[in-house]
Amino acid sequence: MVKITGFDKLTKTLDDASRAFKELDGTITEVRFDPNDQASIDEAIRAMENAIDQKVGAFRSNPMVAQLIPQMKARYRDGILARAESARTCSN
Repeated sequence: MVKITGFDKLTKTLDDASRAFKELDGTITEVRFDPNDQASIDEAIRAMENAIDQKVGAFRSNPMVAQLIPQMKARYRDGILARAESARTCSN
């Protein structure tokens, strides 16, 4: 007879990841910034990153969540930068 172990740990990892993903469903935060003011843009990025950390901080030790956090931050940071660039282009 073969005994397979580790499913309890995997189940907990998946359950925690599922709860973290539910925390990220919907609006994470709203940020406003002046597209012509780099400090304002930087503050919006920090606020967004802090909001993500607040939402999933309890699950940071989960490997699935830990891998997702930097990717989400990068995607939203790129979105903020793109919107600032677009706003600057439209206003010129």
